[in-house]
Amino acid sequence: MIDSKIIDLTLPIKSGVKGVTIDQAKTLDKDGWNATTLHLYSHSGTHMDAPVHFEVNDQTIDQLSVARFISEAWVVNLTDIKPKESITVAHLGTIAEKLEEGQSLLLHTGWSKKLGTDEYRDALPRISTELAHWLGEKKVNILGVEPPSVADVNNIKEVTEVHTILMKNDIIIVEGLTNLEALSQPKVTLVALPLKVENGDGAPARIIAIEN
Repeated sequence: MIDSKIIDLTLPIKSGVKGVTIDQAKTLDKDGWNATTLHLYSHSGTHMDAPVHFEVNDQTIDQLSVARFISEAWVVNLTDIKPKESITVAHLGTIAEKLEEGQSLLLHTGWSKKLGTDEYRDALPRISTELAHWLGEKKVNILGVEPPSVADVNNIKEVTEVHTILMKNDIIIVEGLTNLEALSQPKVTLVALPLKVENGDGAPARIIAIEN
């Protein structure tokens, strides 16, 4: 680990982020220490979805096996992707041939740079149903994307269908990644740790990649 490079792929949780409120609860001068109260939307920032999010089954975020939170992950360069473009198997290139059962997939679209714009949410590149089914057949562990969703959040049919296909195939979904441009290797060790929220439909997560 000493010779490894560790890259943070997580957006900061801060005031101004939709679904996040941070209030001063204690101060050093008045109470003897500083502390804040956090109000968090379960899918704010970089986060992990649980199957109960779309009621695919009743599995909640705290019930996901921690053994799945660390895995090998392939990084796919999709920085030429267009707004609202559907991501297909063809977009994976040679990685489609290399991907093995139990490995994860990170899609580097550069979309996190659009954070704070309407385009970030409303024009995101989205996973096609073809790719969702294919990832299920390949038994992918985690699918990580930069946009706040794997599908069009303004199309309830599409967003439900894509999430359902992935979750029924036991694929963990991580959304809201950032800083993938800092990765220099095509395959990394992915560590994805969600908050352990009892009965949670999802939770903010700290995501890192390790390059050896």
